[in-house]
Amino acid sequence: MNNLPYGILRAFLTPFLMVLFRPKVKGLRHVPGSGPVIIASNHLSFSDSIFMPLVVPRKVTFLAKSEYFTSPGPKGLLKKLTFIALGQVPVDRSGGRRSEAALITGLKVLAEGKCLGIYPEGTRSPDGRLYKGRTGIARLAIESGAPIIPVAMFNTEKIQPTGTVVPKVMRVEMIFGEPMYFEGDSTDLLHLRDVTDQIMQTIQALSGQEYVDTYATKAKKSTEDDEG
Repeated sequence: MNNLPYGILRAFLTPFLMVLFRPKVKGLRHVPGSGPVIIASNHLSFSDSIFMPLVVPRKVTFLAKSEYFTSPGPKGLLKKLTFIALGQVPVDRSGGRRSEAALITGLKVLAEGKCLGIYPEGTRSPDGRLYKGRTGIARLAIESGAPIIPVAMFNTEKIQPTGTVVPKVMRVEMIFGEPMYFEGDSTDLLHLRDVTDQIMQTIQALSGQEYVDTYATKAKKSTEDDEG
């Protein structure tokens, strides 16, 4: 049933956004037309989850914070319907065993031959730079055998900065890289880190962003502490 609101939203938004934001897309041919695949993108804005799936010819499923689906009242219901329409499924991503639940959900999506969208940084970049990737993506790639398609998004942080509701009209760009395949021991933490770093290096090469060898969540907290 989740395909119905996704299809309706896509049919409604695609012509409008294509004309207004004129997406410039390179390398879309690298996305396989069927079978399990992981699309791994840098993350600059909420609108990444709108623009990128609209140009991919198959449904992209994202793992979203569970609280997006449980907010009370009419506003909460609208948010829930919006995230369902965007092809997102709820998971608890707050850490520990809950992160394991997110991985299990992601593996289930891939086992069904679907396209899974992931932001390896775990959250939006606080300053436009590219941050250290979380190793969950390496586990997903190794345990599922699915190829990873690295993606670089451009200008979305200018189109819709954090906290902004109404987007600024300007051209959005994205580059899809060649498939990456990984094997090995998914319980080897050093191997998982190496695989994740390879993915982030490829995204950095596509995006041209400055790379920061720390987690984006840590950088955000540091900024908040400085402001406090």
